Amino acid sequence: MHTRTHAPETGAGLVVESPFIWRARRPGHRHQLICFPQAGGGAGAFADWAQELPADIEVVAVQLPGRQNRIMEDPATEVGPLVRALTQALRPVLDGPFSFFGHSCGALLAFELALALQSRGGPRPAHLFLSGQASPEPFRNRPQLHGLSDDEFRAEVLRLGGFDEELADDEDAMDALLPSVMDDFSLWEQHVMPVDARLDVPITALVGESDSRAPLNEMETWGAHTDTAFDLRVYPSGHFYLFEPGLSSELLEFIAGTVLEP
Repeated sequence: MHTRTHAPETGAGLVVESPFIWRARRPGHRHQLICFPQAGGGAGAFADWAQELPADIEVVAVQLPGRQNRIMEDPATEVGPLVRALTQALRPVLDGPFSFFGHSCGALLAFELALALQSRGGPRPAHLFLSGQASPEPFRNRPQLHGLSDDEFRAEVLRLGGFDEELADDEDAMDALLPSVMDDFSLWEQHVMPVDARLDVPITALVGESDSRAPLNEMETWGAHTDTAFDLRVYPSGHFYLFEPGLSSELLEFIAGTVLEP
């Protein structure tokens, strides 16, 4: 939902390798961080991360149809086929230790993909970082947004703070951006979430303390979905804490320390 976009780059930046995969190659890396963007967001949201994380971590960002360089494609309408397509697309990438980071609806996609990999016998992530998104049961039970009128949906999205003020006042820009956000809410709100599913992967839930879409008590329920370690980290901001410079640096330092610890 956040509006930061970046064109594919060369060198240390994210490069388009396949329809689903943007990667910032780091020869000799020790760990890959596979990133899943927020509702309506594209892989370019993680371009800065590729520059800011240590060289031992290679960033791979997932690009969904209907975003950025795939803007002319129809968006996904069912989670099952999307997860199966991603499982195939990521196969050549997952050739060593890796973790998943997902924000907003991207956290649900990261969780579903981790479940799919586990059910197939691996490979599976070393760690799951799930950000700004309630776990499946509270998500399923909350009021749905995809059925709102355009004006009501816009008001709800703007309340989360995902768009710069100047952009929020630009009717044409909002008319272009909001449909992809609505597509994601429609995709996930109509999906039957696996409320009893468990992973044998450590989960860290991350959230801004004033995030109305992901109250702390609902973030804590992610702990019921792992048979190993769980922790919750709270940042002094709202839904888009991860894009604020100071908090972004703190988040990336934490992720790097977690995935690279001996």
